[in-house]
Amino acid sequence: MTTAPVISPGSVRGAPETSGEVRTPRGRRVALVVAVVAALAAVVQQVLLAVGIGGGQPWPWLLVAVPAWLLARRGLRVVPAPPPVVARAVDRLGRIPAWAGAAGVLAMAAAVWAALQDDEPLIGHEEAVYANKARSWLDGTPDAGWGTYRPVGLPVLGRIALAVHDDVGALRVVALLLTLFTLITTYLVAARLATPRRAVVATLLLLGGLGFLRRVPQFLNDIGATGLLLIVVYLLVRAQEKPGSRALYALPFAALAAFYLRYGVVGTLAAVVAAAVLAYGPRAWLAQSRRLALGVGVFLAGLVPHFVYATEVTGSPLGLILSATEHAGRSYVGDGLVYYVSIFPYRLAGDLGAVVMAAGLWGLGAAIRRRRQQHHDRRSVFLGMSAILTFVVLGVATDGEPRFVYLSVVLLTVLGVQTLAEAAGRWSATVLAAVAALAAVTVPATAQYVAHDAMPGPNAQHLSTVAVARQLASDRPCLLVTGYEPDLGWYSGCDAVTFGQYRRMAPPSGAEVSLILFERGRSQPGPASLRRLIGGRATTTRTIPTEGSLGTATVITLRAERPGPPRTTAPAGRSASRPPGTRSAAAW
Repeated sequence: MTTAPVISPGSVRGAPETSGEVRTPRGRRVALVVAVVAALAAVVQQVLLAVGIGGGQPWPWLLVAVPAWLLARRGLRVVPAPPPVVARAVDRLGRIPAWAGAAGVLAMAAAVWAALQDDEPLIGHEEAVYANKARSWLDGTPDAGWGTYRPVGLPVLGRIALAVHDDVGALRVVALLLTLFTLITTYLVAARLATPRRAVVATLLLLGGLGFLRRVPQFLNDIGATGLLLIVVYLLVRAQEKPGSRALYALPFAALAAFYLRYGVVGTLAAVVAAAVLAYGPRAWLAQSRRLALGVGVFLAGLVPHFVYATEVTGSPLGLILSATEHAGRSYVGDGLVYYVSIFPYRLAGDLGAVVMAAGLWGLGAAIRRRRQQHHDRRSVFLGMSAILTFVVLGVATDGEPRFVYLSVVLLTVLGVQTLAEAAGRWSATVLAAVAALAAVTVPATAQYVAHDAMPGPNAQHLSTVAVARQLASDRPCLLVTGYEPDLGWYSGCDAVTFGQYRRMAPPSGAEVSLILFERGRSQPGPASLRRLIGGRATTTRTIPTEGSLGTATVITLRAERPGPPRTTAPAGRSASRPPGTRSAAAW
């Protein structure tokens, strides 16, 4: 991207000059004051949060400071060079190798991951779904909460981890490794799309973003899938920008790995492919038709096992993918897109990251306006359009979650850092150093917010579910009916289903069935529905007080029925009872 000199509107219109400067109007002086005050407030706020002073969602001061600074800068005919003391400080920082900066980001990520484990030690709902499946492969314990529409990649990794050490910590180590993989991938890809130093800044910004950092400690598949998708994006760029490149041969393997780790990447892959066609043109891809056909063939061949299993379970090769969409918690088609628009970009990346993502959009617009045939402009269009189309496709296909659109955050951040660096001219190194310094403070500040504001709510809920699960743990086959089936299944060792699933299945023969109602629980039946679930069977009732936010639990245990002829089974993809001989939750 070429950088034009910064010239005030007054000089263009022939306004008079005084000693080489244009007299600054009062409104621009006010804008300068607002910019300085807001920028200082942003820095002070992040420093206070980083040292543990203050709390709550940080105020977006930079979203005020940057527009004010742009207004104030228009009063200058020519932007002066950075002061000598600033230039010397930036020069010293520039002597630090880029690889050392990247290593520092990884060390910071590991430190944050370790620190946050103490604030959320109990496994959560989504984590428990994959953890239960991994443990079921290890020792036959029921896969409570599992559905066939869920991908198998993360449970495979969890199975390996549990074989090494059978506890939550081992699963969380998998989360750390996936985070480090994605951060390393972000650095390497950004270093090739921009420069190594800009790549360090982009990676640090990603780590400090609220949406990303919130999930770093958790055993989930979104962060790892983002790294694989980023490899797909880079291979597409390389296929177009390097003559004779064989990147398309490697592309299907990265895409398949992302798919089996998270089925939801199908929408993202579609968005990336559409952006590639729009940015480079159909002819550019048809010119590589042989490599493209081979890549598509390998990708489809890799999907054959999934298609076979999906057909067996649902009757359609696309059944599991469509089922995953049906399980989205959306209120109407497109509410995910409305959600992304409402939180963009502040709730995705925080104050500083929001500014950089906005700069990425500006860079996309500039590249589209130039309409040049240079690789640089086409690449910018490709990165930006991939991010935008991902928001649109996923926003229409499913409900909105920041963790679903990490790829968009990464791409707009990389593009934004590049745009800022090129637009800043001789201030480029100074601007990047300032962004990196504030980002380094933002990481611990965001971690403090996550620990003290985002984690306490879920953790308080887990205190209730875990207390009940541990009291219901048994070496006998058992089934828990609850609105918190994965968590209770993990900590009890029992199978667990929702009230809706239990309503559609026959009571499992020989298993002890317990209906669990919390004082402040969710998705619980009313009195009439509860009577129908009991079905006239003899029951015993007890209460279990808990210190968590769900309050006291009422456990209604149904007396076991005599074994009879087989009846209807549990919903597809779910086991109805706990196999005999499995271990109790005390072992966990």
